[in-house]
Amino acid sequence: MERLLDNLSIDLPSWAFGNSGTRFKVFPASGTPRTVEEKIADAAAVHRLTGLAPTVALHIPWDTVADYRALGTYAEDLGIGLGTINSNTFQDEDYKFGSLTNVEKKVRQKAIDHHLECIEVMNVTGSRDLKIWLADGTNYPGQGDIRWRQDRLSESLATIYQHIGADQRLVLEYKFFEPAMYMTDVPDWGSAYVHVAALGERAVVCLDTGHHAPGTNIEFIVAQLLRLRKLGSFDFNSRFYADDDLIVGAADPFQLFRILFEVIRGGGLAPDSGVALMLDQCHNIEAKIPGQIRSVLNVQEMTARAALVDTEAMAVAQESGDVLGANAVFMDAFYTDVRPRLARWRADRGLPEDPMAAFARSGYQRQIDAERCGGTQSGWGA
Repeated sequence: MERLLDNLSIDLPSWAFGNSGTRFKVFPASGTPRTVEEKIADAAAVHRLTGLAPTVALHIPWDTVADYRALGTYAEDLGIGLGTINSNTFQDEDYKFGSLTNVEKKVRQKAIDHHLECIEVMNVTGSRDLKIWLADGTNYPGQGDIRWRQDRLSESLATIYQHIGADQRLVLEYKFFEPAMYMTDVPDWGSAYVHVAALGERAVVCLDTGHHAPGTNIEFIVAQLLRLRKLGSFDFNSRFYADDDLIVGAADPFQLFRILFEVIRGGGLAPDSGVALMLDQCHNIEAKIPGQIRSVLNVQEMTARAALVDTEAMAVAQESGDVLGANAVFMDAFYTDVRPRLARWRADRGLPEDPMAAFARSGYQRQIDAERCGGTQSGWGA
């Protein structure tokens, strides 16, 4: 188990530290970062206490700066690095009817150029992954030609992919619905797989745990994409109804356990697997830094439980048709309390046994509450 835990590395989203939440009301909080540097400082605080989050993902243009090399140095001085670069083609007036799938060539070119700018950022920061999530789609039957939109998307992605470096990847995310309500251009893992398979080996799929229809067996998708060597990354969050972006494991910790079992089973936590774990969450009513601490600890705890599954005993039961015996092996691991063992793991590495309590004692929140008065707080879309 310890070897797997030592390999666990989670990319924190810069936007989780800003004011973010629902479409109806975003509640501002004291101490919220005003700059990308302050977001990075908060991410570094999470890593210092957990040892689990050595990188922070950037969102362009929300995190645009004049000097990305200096930003990387700033992060390194705080003990972390810059991770995934996320593009944004859903907050510009020109993208009202789509970005990479738009009927107008000049709009598609604008969206392509934005991704090429993101690649330039990656070239400076040393980031491996360009993650693309598209809001493209339609709200009404007949509004757009489904086939032609797919053709335009394929062409646009191919143009972007041509500029991906030898050590870089294009990571395509999918989403069941929203903001397009009738038809989303990349609605599911199959659609994403079709596009990345056509691009080449440096194009992979991002699985957001909140982007599925109710009742979807997400761990099956994980297993299938790992089999196909096309699972590039996760966006971890939790949901009750749709894309709720709540703290991972909050709504259904058993689902998180099942997912991580398949990740381990498929070699997704091996050092050379290429599978990146990232959070994608909005902390609207809870404190942001503790929310991120709790999130990475939830992933770690369910990873530890999943590592305890006696796969040999379960295989014997499976092969003999012992349905309840096989299930019991699986459930025994899930119900095992690994928190004392994780506390020892942290202590052995010079980390606080209880990171949540350590953060509360640290005074960091009081410090940023006092220092970050005035100015414009960062928020969703800024």
